[in-house]
Amino acid sequence: MALKLYPLGIQTFERIRREDKLYIDKTEYVYRMAHTSGVYFFLGRPRRFGKSLLVSTFQSYFEGKKDLFKGLAIEKLEEEWTEYPVLHFDMSGGKHMNPQQLEEYLGYRLKDEELKWGISSPANGSNNRLIDLVNAAYRKSGKQVVVLVDEYDAPMLDAAHEKEQLDELRNIMRNFYSPLKFCEAKLRFVFLTGITKFSQLSIFSELNNITNISMNDDYAGICGITKDELLTRMSADIDVLSKAMGMDRTQTIGRLKDNYDGYHFSASSPDVFNPFSLLSCFAEKKFEAYWFASGTPTYLINMMRKYDVQPVDITRVEASASEFDAPTENMPTIMPLLYQSGYITIKDYNRDYDYYTLDVPNKEVRLGLTKALIPSYVSPNTLAVTNMARRIAQALDKRDMDGALTLLQTFLGTMPYCTNANSEGHYQQMLYVIFSLLTDYLVDVEVHTPTGRVDIVMLTRTDLYLLEIKLNQSGKSASHQINLKNYRQRFALSGRPITTVGVNFDGETRNISDWIINSSLKFEIKAKQFYAAS
Repeated sequence: MALKLYPLGIQTFERIRREDKLYIDKTEYVYRMAHTSGVYFFLGRPRRFGKSLLVSTFQSYFEGKKDLFKGLAIEKLEEEWTEYPVLHFDMSGGKHMNPQQLEEYLGYRLKDEELKWGISSPANGSNNRLIDLVNAAYRKSGKQVVVLVDEYDAPMLDAAHEKEQLDELRNIMRNFYSPLKFCEAKLRFVFLTGITKFSQLSIFSELNNITNISMNDDYAGICGITKDELLTRMSADIDVLSKAMGMDRTQTIGRLKDNYDGYHFSASSPDVFNPFSLLSCFAEKKFEAYWFASGTPTYLINMMRKYDVQPVDITRVEASASEFDAPTENMPTIMPLLYQSGYITIKDYNRDYDYYTLDVPNKEVRLGLTKALIPSYVSPNTLAVTNMARRIAQALDKRDMDGALTLLQTFLGTMPYCTNANSEGHYQQMLYVIFSLLTDYLVDVEVHTPTGRVDIVMLTRTDLYLLEIKLNQSGKSASHQINLKNYRQRFALSGRPITTVGVNFDGETRNISDWIINSSLKFEIKAKQFYAAS
């Protein structure tokens, strides 16, 4: 049986079904939302996560195109298949616009719908035109109207933190959307998608009964591809990829999970894979950073500078929902932007104390984000840095930490001086970025132990390295700070030899001056033995 073609770049449900391309069935969610209480719904998800396809699916469903849903879950659920008038507005083309350009763009979107409903002489003002559209569709069809808005926030994303420009654009959009409340009696269903959450969905300030399903357990898998969907609907695809990569099925699933899984959108969310990266990997038969490469993180890096965010600040953090599922235009920290854009995600939820643990979702995002940080924290020459990191990885694969640090010392000697290299923290950030480029290793910072913290912890294929960093002292003093007996409890269960590394940087040369490596103590304690002893 031949595999179905992947719908890369296709966001229209009808086209996917007509052309018999691969479709991961989300129609049970469509039915559930269409038959629940409420009229107004909002869903926030990162870019390229299938929001536009979901909106298109709703359009085909409400237009009563029953034939497109043959064999899907909704075919057994829906009995009426009522055809409703649908107004569909795609705002994704409204980016990088000034107020006049945005008004013109809205005019074009309205004109497309007006032609469908026979409005030849539109009123003045986008809000009046939308009112007339709803009225015309309601009158001519005799049924309530469905309004679908894709990427509602696109016109405002680039100005999200430029207050004067944002206020102008937001007022235009608020004016455009205002009829959605005014026409409530004539509306059957209103669904809006976007990336960010503006304050109380501020451009919908009059819609005080809008339902935000972004963190609802029942809809956590509505976009993306869940682990269960991958293993059942794409089982044959996994086998084909395994053969192409020369790997067994278990290894392939593990690589897919490491690279593209890890997203969770609620307290009890299933594992969700990035759909764009997953399908691209199956199509190209390569494990590449497809999602990260498809969009520039320049805006994110600029915002990290504005909020003085360090690379290590993006590691595991605990927060309440109000601190990350929060408005982005007046956020006190960068956490809401990181979460809503997909650079960090939910990893755990503590029900007793009602807080979440957030972290980078997977290897693709971690490596892509690390590479994007190289010019800001290591060197503008990203090629030289990645090549140097590759050589360091080769040394560590041979368990040669001394050689790895020599390579790093030589490389740092070729770099221009950095003006802010006057703290241990700067060098910790720099080493974290470099070591995070070692793709098969796990790197963490400020790792807590019963008696203190370790600057950097790195788990390789063979060893666990504990690194302590000093400035203008000595490698010996850094090494002395790592008291292995105090770290036994924290790291014993790694099952790998523990090597401690004390590294000292010289403030004048901005380079490593010396280091001490101690690999004499090995912990290979089994979990049962450890807990029995304690």
